[in-house]
Formats: sequence, C-alpha cells, structure tokens
Amino acid sequence: MASKPGVLTEWPWTWLGKYKYVVLAPWVIHSTYSYLVKDKSERDLSQFLIFPFLLSRMVHNQIWISLSRYRTAKGDNRIVDKNIEFEQVDRERNWDDQIIFNGILFYIGQAYIKEGHNLPWWRTSGVVLTILLHAGPVEFLYYWLHRALHHHFLYSRYHSHHHSSIVTEPITSVIHPFGEHIAYFILFAIPLLTTLWTGTASMISFAGYITYIDFMNNMGHCNFEHIPKWLFSIFPPLKYLMYTPSYHSLHHTQFRTNYSLFMPFYDFVYGTMDQSSDALYENSLVRKAEAPDVVHLTHLTTPESIYHLRLGFAYLASEPHKSTWYLWLMWPVTVWSMMVTWIYGRTFVVERNVFKHLKLQTWAVPKYTIQYYMQWQRESINGMIEDAILEAEDKGIKVLSLGLMNQDERLNRNGELFIRKHPMLKVRLVDGSSLAVAIVLNSIPKGTSQVCIRGKLTKVAYSIAFALCQGGIQVFTMHEVEHKKLKAKLSIEAGNNLVLSKYNLPKIWLVGEGVREDEQLKASKGTVFIPFSQFPPKKVRKDCSYNSTPAMMAPKHLENVDSCENWLPRRVMSAWRIAGILHAMEEWNEHECGNMMFDIEKIWKASIEHGFRPLAVSAESKQNLTTM
Repeated sequence: MASKPGVLTEWPWTWLGKYKYVVLAPWVIHSTYSYLVKDKSERDLSQFLIFPFLLSRMVHNQIWISLSRYRTAKGDNRIVDKNIEFEQVDRERNWDDQIIFNGILFYIGQAYIKEGHNLPWWRTSGVVLTILLHAGPVEFLYYWLHRALHHHFLYSRYHSHHHSSIVTEPITSVIHPFGEHIAYFILFAIPLLTTLWTGTASMISFAGYITYIDFMNNMGHCNFEHIPKWLFSIFPPLKYLMYTPSYHSLHHTQFRTNYSLFMPFYDFVYGTMDQSSDALYENSLVRKAEAPDVVHLTHLTTPESIYHLRLGFAYLASEPHKSTWYLWLMWPVTVWSMMVTWIYGRTFVVERNVFKHLKLQTWAVPKYTIQYYMQWQRESINGMIEDAILEAEDKGIKVLSLGLMNQDERLNRNGELFIRKHPMLKVRLVDGSSLAVAIVLNSIPKGTSQVCIRGKLTKVAYSIAFALCQGGIQVFTMHEVEHKKLKAKLSIEAGNNLVLSKYNLPKIWLVGEGVREDEQLKASKGTVFIPFSQFPPKKVRKDCSYNSTPAMMAPKHLENVDSCENWLPRRVMSAWRIAGILHAMEEWNEHECGNMMFDIEKIWKASIEHGFRPLAVSAESKQNLTTM
C-alpha cells in the first residue's frame, strides 16, 4: 500500500478474495458458447482466443518468477544483494489483477469496437505501425508520466507502493494501485486502438505487443543480468533502444534516475541516465555464483510440492503446505514436472539465506517421498545425495545437513554410508538428530512423570527414551517388540522406567513415523501428541492437540526468508536444518551421522544462544531440559 493511499488504490474485486476470477466468468462463458454454437461463418476466433491468451500471460509471468528465484538463489549475475521477506511476497500477491483487468477491457473492446471483430492472423503494416507507435508516443509519454509519479504528491499516493520493493522480482513490475494501472493501459492502448481504427490490426500484432510488454517488464525486474555484452558490440545504438535488468534495477535503488519504460533513449536525451549504469551492467554480467557456508539438503514430498517450493508459486511457498483443491486442475503440469524430475538427475538450488556471517542455501533432490520407500530407487537417490556432498566438498562448503528422508536409516544409515565411503571429507555431514531430541524433550510439559512413545524406533526415538528413563520418567510402550528393542538399549536402572501397556496410557504421546489411526484412538481425551519424526502424523483426534514436528522459531538475523519450510509456519525451521547452522556457527569439527550424537544439553544451549526459540511455550508446559 502507498504511504498515503489515493483514490482508486484498491482493485474493484479485492473484496472477492481468491474468488476474484469470477468477474471474468460471464465473458469467458459467452465467448466460448458463441464460438461453439454459431455457424462456422459467424464465429469470431479473435474473441474466443482472449481467454487462452490471458492464461498464456500467467504462464509467461510464472516462468519468469521461477527463473528469477532460481538464478538469484544461485547468485551468478545477481544485481542487488538485499533481502526479500514475507511482507514483499504478501504485497505482490495480487500480480494477476492486472491480467484480469486487461481481460475485461479486451472483451469490452472486442464487443463494442466493430473493427475488432474477426481480426486476421497477420498484417505486416499493423506490426510496423505498432512498433513505431510504441517507440514514439508510448515511450515518450511514459517517461514523463513516470517522472510525474515521482513527484511527492503522486509518489506518496500511488507509485511508492511499487517502490516498496527495493529488491525486485519479475512480478514487481505490475504491482501498482488500480488507478496507476488505468493510466498505463491508456498509454499501451495507443498502438492497439490506432491499428484497429486504421484497419491494420491483427491477432499477432495484439498478442505480440502485449507479450513484448510482459517480457520486458519481467526482464527489467528479474534482479539478474543476462543480456550478453556482444549484443551491444554488434549494434551499439541498441544501448539506447533496449534496457537491461541492471539498468532498471538502479531506478529501484536510486529512485531519481533511469525513468524510461524500455528504451533508455529518453533518459539520455533528458539527462536522467544514471552514471553507474554501464559499470553495474558489466559487474553483474561477470558475477560468479557464490559458494555458501552451509547447505541444507531436502527433497520433494508430494507431486504437488513442486508448487510449494520457493521456485514454484510464491504465495503457496509463503504458506505452510496444505491441500489445495485447485492444484488438481493442474495435473497435466504436475505430470510433466514429475517426468522432468525423473530425467533431471541432479540436485538444484531452491533458496538462499543469510545467518549473521554465514551464507546458507537449500538444495533439493528431485525425488518424491514415495520413491524413498522403493528399494529399487535407493541406489539412485544415494547417488544424488553423494553427488551433492561431493559438490559441496569441491565448493569448500563447511556443513551439509541432511533433511527429511535423505538421512533415513534404511537408505544410508543416517548418512554413515557417505562417511565410510569418503573418510577424508572436509565438509561436515549433519543429520540433526541431537537437536531434534533436545526439542522434543523441551516440548514435554514440566512436571510430567509419564509419557507414551509410539512409532518407528529411530535414532531419535532411542535417544529420547534413554534421556527420559535416565531422568526418572516412565516411558510407556504399546507393543512387545518395541519394548524389547528399547530395553536392550537401556541400563538396568533406566530400564525399570520402561512400561509395556495398552491401557491407562499417559496424556503425553511421543509419536514417530508409522503411528496408526487406531492407536491414536486409544489415547484419552486431551492427549498431547508430540512428533519426533520428520513428517507430521495424520491428525485423527479433534479432542486432542498435535505439536509441530521438531522445529524452532528463527531469529531476526536469519535474513531473506520469504517461504515456509514444508508444513511449518512462517520463520519456523526444522531441527535438522537448524542443526547445520549451529554446527557451522560453533565450528564443530565432527560429523553427526550414523550412531554419532552430540551432547543434548550442549546443542540446546547453542540453539538458544544463537537466537532460536521454542514454539508456543505455555506456563504449565515450560520447557526445561535439565529437569529430565
């Protein structure tokens, strides 16, 4: 929102929320119905194609969003190093409003301007006229409109909303108040209406011109430089006919320079071209990808999780994973993305963050959770993980933490497989088990004397049971096999606190992977389920409460956070991801893989000292590890 919102700030359909697309429904239904039922000689293809064209614009924008986020996360050719946070994602969430607005105007214009009926595919004269009108009146008028919008009166009421984004993303280009978009459309309508009224318009000239505007807008705000230098060497005047991402980026950091739309010519003529434009362009063009200090290695979960990645839909990535019905409508894209992940056999960069002096990255293995359970996929998955470890070694990365099932015991024995295969690794592998144990122990309400543990007995589960029994807390198990396995790991004294029972169970349940629905039904009303697994259990009981999987609130000095980690809330990080950061901050020189565990109290203390905080601590459940 602008600092002093003016009239026509809000879009007319804002009150509809996520149902805003219904405003297009009457026109879409009418044009489709007319095309299908009318005689072939009466059909108007130009009207029918408006809706598919609007969809193509959304796909075009999304491609730019994903590409920009991928390239800026890697770091090569990045222009501005400042951070993007959730506030910017929320502010730019309505980037599709301008497509809806344009769609309505296209339908109205096509209906009431007779020259817009039955447009041919191509007219050369119309294409040439469109180019000339854009280079002349449109660019010239936009330049002076843009300068006027930087006058304090209009800037505070309108244009400041756009400039709230110092670090731009492609869709920053269309984040303006409604009134500002009206002015822009009037400008861009000059070539469109002129070609209509001169009888030179065509579907290609219309679609091509709007696509050109989208392309240049997205390119100018993508925050990575990619226009090759040789292009300007071959044709030097191009410097004044086409801007570059770094050229427009200066307008967002300096504000009073580089006002032009897409052609720097007018900045040159009127003396508003930033003197550092060439230097920034050349420096950005040769900038290399940065090597992070810490890498967190995750993987895809469900087929739809591709949309929840930071490289996917920005607004979905900024919220915890949840079932979204309309993603089922995108199954063709989902199937295509799955095929790509099967073919693409390398990890890819998802996100970059900054923690004090540490540079962080998240890499993703292009495999889904279900594939980790397939015996025949394990060799391939371990190969990808090993390649990622060796890449981290080559880049001089200090720590690589294994997230989700990349450290599964059945897959690679909590990462021990890689340590044995490469004993001279300098990069430290961390499975995060110690911190996961510490978080679970600190989630148990103070004064608790009995807990029930259920689920797959992992490294984390054994450590939790050992710490509780050693601390004098009774641990209930429901199955004899689990009871025997735990008993074998405990001393005689600690083993006395292990209880086998299916009845009169405690109201604190520690649950891991494999806890069944029928077992949850045996819990008494008001039971608190505390997961110790990577994945959250299915919530069966409405009369019970479910804690988050082991995680903590991130401190303010964790920067560039604009997406959620899987199902966790905003600015909440999993124990396994935090553990890698702590490992690097404390400069611990040991691996945490296989059977290796750190001192639980030591790693808990380190997490608190570095600003991480437990989730939602109530008075009666105040967490205190030392009492265990």
